[in-house]
Amino acid sequence: MFEIRRYTEQCADEWNRFVAQSKNGTLLTDRRYMDYHSNRFEDHSLVCLLDGKLFALLPANSNGKTLYSHQGLTYGGLIMNETATAQSVCHLFSEIKQYLYEQGFYRLVYKPAPWIYHRLPAEEDLFALINIGDAKIIGRRAASVVSMNNPARWRRDRRYAANKAHTNGLTVEESDDLQTFWQVLDDNLEHKYNARPTHTLAEMQLLKQRFPTTIRLYTACDGTETVGGTIIYLTPRTAHAQYISATEKGKRLHAIDAIFDYLLRKNPPEVEYFDFGTSMAPDGHSLHESLIYQKEGFGARTVCYDTYEIKIQN
Repeated sequence: MFEIRRYTEQCADEWNRFVAQSKNGTLLTDRRYMDYHSNRFEDHSLVCLLDGKLFALLPANSNGKTLYSHQGLTYGGLIMNETATAQSVCHLFSEIKQYLYEQGFYRLVYKPAPWIYHRLPAEEDLFALINIGDAKIIGRRAASVVSMNNPARWRRDRRYAANKAHTNGLTVEESDDLQTFWQVLDDNLEHKYNARPTHTLAEMQLLKQRFPTTIRLYTACDGTETVGGTIIYLTPRTAHAQYISATEKGKRLHAIDAIFDYLLRKNPPEVEYFDFGTSMAPDGHSLHESLIYQKEGFGARTVCYDTYEIKIQN
């Protein structure tokens, strides 16, 4: 019924056009974003056709006998347009399983895009995962999300800190100075977690160049000194905070509170949801309690990022 092909670079433009008009694709599943780190993964994305026409895409990479959708992305899953129905997606999952069996894969690890990123209802894949794939949830991460049309009330300490930041004279503005913010981010991650950002500065500069209107940097400044910032990924329904960081001085002056007072109340993006991202401890199962406490103080509440596993063969 379906024709399933492995993605090649020759169909990148067609892939991107489909993502742009799909009901659940975002900039993360555009090849111009995905391929910035193509040297780190063995791409095995799938292109699914029905009657010779593009029906769905599956961003994916292979690692041994496992197909992941996709290890280099926060979420992925099957990208569909409005013609995809529950029945047709169930048929497609049966054929994807057969394709993976024939290719020698033992399992599929699948990370669907959370519903807040869907332009239209797009959970046909979740139905098929369980009812056709006999999938099991093997991971669940808690993301903190603000409903921009009906936000929960800010906690008193966050309101106080935002007012204090204003009294301290901090200003917030959109900026193109990624290099200065990256130094703030690098220093903070190294000092606090002995870690580095997922992206290098050069990678983020490349992505910002490719997506100038949907990847935004906002900084908090004390005079001319950058003391904090956040990088925002804009999608049609949801703004996602990819990085949030402040200097020690910025923390004392409540730079982060100033930034989110600006983005959530004073100059909010025209979206339905604001996603602060996940707040998980290093074990991947427990909450990072202090981090989620801060995010929930801005009126955020939980949306789950789930990971599924399908056994293809024993």
